[in-house]
Amino acid sequence: MPNYVTINKIIKPFKNKINVSGDKSLSIRWALLASQAIGRSRAYNLLKSEDVINTIKGLRKLGVKISLGKNFCEIDGVGINGFKFKKNLTIDAGNSGTFGRLILALLIKSPYKIKLTGDKSLSRRDFSRVIRPLKEFGANFYPKKKSKLPIYIKGTNFVRPIEYFEKKGSAQVKSCIMLAALNAPGATKIKAKKSRNHTELLYKFLKLPIKVINNKNVDLIEINGEKKIYPFDYNIPSDISSSAFFIVLTLLSRKSYLTIKNVNVNSSRTGCINILNKMGANIILKNKRRYKGEKTADIHIKSKKSFKPINCPIKYNSSAIDEFLIIFLVAAKANGVSYFKDLAELNQKESPRLNLGSKILNMIGIKTKLTKKSIKIYGNPNLKLENKFEIKNFFKDHRIMALCTIAALTLGGEWKIHHPESIKTSFPTFLKTLKKLM
Repeated sequence: MPNYVTINKIIKPFKNKINVSGDKSLSIRWALLASQAIGRSRAYNLLKSEDVINTIKGLRKLGVKISLGKNFCEIDGVGINGFKFKKNLTIDAGNSGTFGRLILALLIKSPYKIKLTGDKSLSRRDFSRVIRPLKEFGANFYPKKKSKLPIYIKGTNFVRPIEYFEKKGSAQVKSCIMLAALNAPGATKIKAKKSRNHTELLYKFLKLPIKVINNKNVDLIEINGEKKIYPFDYNIPSDISSSAFFIVLTLLSRKSYLTIKNVNVNSSRTGCINILNKMGANIILKNKRRYKGEKTADIHIKSKKSFKPINCPIKYNSSAIDEFLIIFLVAAKANGVSYFKDLAELNQKESPRLNLGSKILNMIGIKTKLTKKSIKIYGNPNLKLENKFEIKNFFKDHRIMALCTIAALTLGGEWKIHHPESIKTSFPTFLKTLKKLM
């Protein structure tokens, strides 16, 4: 059976309402915090992607009882530092940087060495940004100078609170420190550059002792550890990163309208909407509400005939970091030159996304000017494709696969996209959801 999908027709005009899968960031964070609660927590609309399934498998190896039903997931929490496991344990994070980095925070009291592994893509990624603060808490890592998987962690009986300056704007690093702080007596203080704040909101919802001061460029966070977490139920809203592909599909299609229901529109995640609206889109949030600290809304989109170029403000980078690839596709159709800067982090993702994004745009006839941390995209509003394209050797990056699918459905040409299963990392129902619009 061939391991590729073929697309040779532009999508017809559509008018529809859809739901997309549950938010990946919230799904993983709920599972980790539920494992630390005392009692049974239940989640609905949990994303059943490979990243989340690897999270569940890892927690089960640590002695956590988890029941995964068709429409729900139940976790019987073991309490903070309540994991029970045997020696010589290996945890496989698969492709999940979020799970791989955050689980280390919950192991800083481990009495035994635990081996953390991942797939080829994750094993290329740098873990030093979480290893450094966890060492300050007292955790030990082996080999001592290694910063890529596989690595070993062994905890300490003498966890100490820390003060740490997170300079890059990484939600994973910040969340890692916050989770580790649960095991530390006294106050852990974090000065963090702006990034996603899902963990902070969950801590507040759980009434954990957290203080957050929001300044212009950084957040000051203080957490008092060794407090009980009580079980909690969570109806996880839809993922805006997954929604972004359908937003752009609608924008670039003819005479089309789409509503995406109950999406997480946390302001630390909506950079893509802000950027696209500045480029001439008319994306509207309706039925706005709050759910356990998170902002949710229904997203309404209609197609556009033309787009303006953008000199993208850096302030949107952290809130659109996972959506830039699909934003680049809109820039390819803009009437002028778009400039995106300070994006070196894109090359540290599942694939070198900045480089591959430029390569794919060049392949479809769009001129780019690429540096190590920026890209200029010379848009062509009349771009229509008739050639044959074959997409392979993209490190099985789920967002590259989805980008090329949307390009094929909106720009034309004959496309052969290898490894469609890669989308299962974050959005296993992607192709199924697409079929509802075709």
